[in-house]
Amino acid sequence: MKKLADKLKLFRVTFPLIFSTIKFRVKVFFYKISKKTTFFSGKILIFLFGLAIFFSLLFFFFLNSPSDFPVGTIFRVEQGSSLRSVSLGLKEQHIIRSRLAFEAFVILFGREKGVVFTDYYFEDKLSVYEVAHRISRGEHHMAPIVVTVPEGFTIAQIADTFAAKLTNFDKNKFTLEARGLEGYLFPDTYFFLINDDDTRVLSSMRENFNKKMLLIKSDTSLSRKTEKEIITMASLIEGEAEGDTDRAFISGILWKRLTIGMPLQVDSSSDTYKKRGLPESPINNPGLEAIKAAIYPQSSPYLYYLHDKNGVIHYARTFQEHTKNKLKYLTH
Repeated sequence: MKKLADKLKLFRVTFPLIFSTIKFRVKVFFYKISKKTTFFSGKILIFLFGLAIFFSLLFFFFLNSPSDFPVGTIFRVEQGSSLRSVSLGLKEQHIIRSRLAFEAFVILFGREKGVVFTDYYFEDKLSVYEVAHRISRGEHHMAPIVVTVPEGFTIAQIADTFAAKLTNFDKNKFTLEARGLEGYLFPDTYFFLINDDDTRVLSSMRENFNKKMLLIKSDTSLSRKTEKEIITMASLIEGEAEGDTDRAFISGILWKRLTIGMPLQVDSSSDTYKKRGLPESPINNPGLEAIKAAIYPQSSPYLYYLHDKNGVIHYARTFQEHTKNKLKYLTH
């Protein structure tokens, strides 16, 4: 019993010492671990910071758009152009900073054998990634330009209209190429790309005219008049009429004057006051309704007409009635 008591007494004395030793060693262990963790955390932070700087410099010097990026420019990729020649052209025009980055992205997009041939419009600054994406997929980003040519416009007026809309349109060249085509360029609403030129415009308007005339070919044949006579008369009607209802009546009056040998005397063509017959060529480019009116004139007892200050038409059977209409509607 005495031995057991001695052992308990010894345990009570030595246990705190053992516990303190274990506690101390545990503290030392975790202290060492924390020191190592702090060391490695510092290294990781330095590594991440360096990585961030690297990618920032990479983006700025290679992937970012150049500071002098030519916003609003059109870049043409010619048919058969190689990837290297395209990257060189982009670099020379300051659209990309790095040819290497551009070529790498294009290859990544699966177009290493070539790029898509077309014109590309850059409406804003783009990164090399975005430039490569567009060119590898043929995304030209050129919205159609809507151009409306009103009925009765002359070649000169048409040239002015397109010159104000299309950057590559040469007004003087168009006017020269369209010489002799007055009356044969169909007035309509057209859709072009901003880089379309005068040749493209002329071709489209001529093609449109031929398509429209094909629709009324049988009507033209039944009229027993030549295409030139119809288009020339239609151009006069277009210059004289104020609305669709006037066209057919004016057509009937003008054809009647031709039949009786009377000068046409239309204000839109001064030559018709000097000599009889139709002008040598159309005086403008008439629309489809005017052409149809020339083919199908409206018969009436009238030989004269005029428009008052409000554009309302007034007809007369004789010159005396016409004179009265002038005094009544044009002098007050």
